[in-house]
Amino acid sequence: MAERLEADALVVGGGIVGASAALALRRRGLSVVVLERDLCGSRSSGVNYGGVRRQGRAFGQLPLAQRAHRIWQDLPALLGTDGEYVRSGHLKLARTADDMAKLERYRDGAQPYGLALELLGPDELRRRYPWLGAGLAGASLCPDDGQANPRLVSPAFARAAAAAGAVIREREAVLQVEHGSAGFVATTASGLTVRAPNLLNCAGAWAGPLAARFGDAVPLTQGHPAMAVTEPLPFFLPLSLGMEGGDVYCRQVARGNVVLGGGRVEPGALGVDAIRSTTGAILAQMRRIATLIPRLEHAQIIRTWSGIEGYLPDRQPVICASPRTPGLFHGFGFSGAGFEVGPAAGAVLAELVADGATATPIAAFDLRRFAQGAAVAAPSAAGSLADSPADSPRIAKGVH
Repeated sequence: MAERLEADALVVGGGIVGASAALALRRRGLSVVVLERDLCGSRSSGVNYGGVRRQGRAFGQLPLAQRAHRIWQDLPALLGTDGEYVRSGHLKLARTADDMAKLERYRDGAQPYGLALELLGPDELRRRYPWLGAGLAGASLCPDDGQANPRLVSPAFARAAAAAGAVIREREAVLQVEHGSAGFVATTASGLTVRAPNLLNCAGAWAGPLAARFGDAVPLTQGHPAMAVTEPLPFFLPLSLGMEGGDVYCRQVARGNVVLGGGRVEPGALGVDAIRSTTGAILAQMRRIATLIPRLEHAQIIRTWSGIEGYLPDRQPVICASPRTPGLFHGFGFSGAGFEVGPAAGAVLAELVADGATATPIAAFDLRRFAQGAAVAAPSAAGSLADSPADSPRIAKGVH
């Protein structure tokens, strides 16, 4: 006999956003079922760089990022693990005077949101961090930003939700979702049926088809980051590094390995489920990083990987109630920058479900900004994207 479950809320997607929403809902006393097509935290939530930064976000994201910052500081009490989270500081580097001017404007614009940034000129930058390469124009330092291990943190949110009473079902690809007077009914490839009055679409790069089923079409596409990690090296890099323009970033973990990323890879013949970093992408990445940090020129790469991230043209997520379907809520499209804000996005979604509103400003994340005729910023050349989820062979089988 086919299995049937009922709950107050059904969450499709067990990444950091969906799992944190499930945890927040359970803490409010609502019953929750989470359906994850793979393993919780195994997609973009688990393969990202691990930067826990507020610096560099669009100003409209800073209230959400500040809320997440407070959640991150209480991670051990919330999850039972610190996930290797440290407030190491985040240093954003400028190559040119124009880049430095952008960092100065950002510092000024971020101050009303409570984000304190320190600008460093080239001499002070070299004095503090003599291991940096020559020729940099300066940097912006956010001392309280940090880093964590996404392979520990993201699954921990799902475990905490399960410990709080949520039903977590992994390897349950959703084939069909219907909506009627009784709410939502989802069926999976295994034959499981879940009925709930509320549906949270936290399906990441697969969220577009699910949203479109209910008339909430968004231009969601996929991006695939090129990531690598070096052999353990003597510790020298005490903070997380980024670059104005975003083409390279790196951090060193306590055991000495340097995690680095930058650029994108394209899916090969086996499609997005077999996505891997390419030799060309890694070599280009290492050339950039060796110029930035000369002592990494001869470092040995011991592992490379990629993943699947959901991108929107304006690089802003969708976090809102559906304007068309009561009980449907969306939280996706974080465009490679959802790790830090994910716990706050989940909390906001839980508030929308339970209270119908949230005190955190989210107007900038309403999907109606993509309505015909609405202005949407085009992606930069550095952020070119791969095929949309609708073109993926596996997505043709289901919505998540």
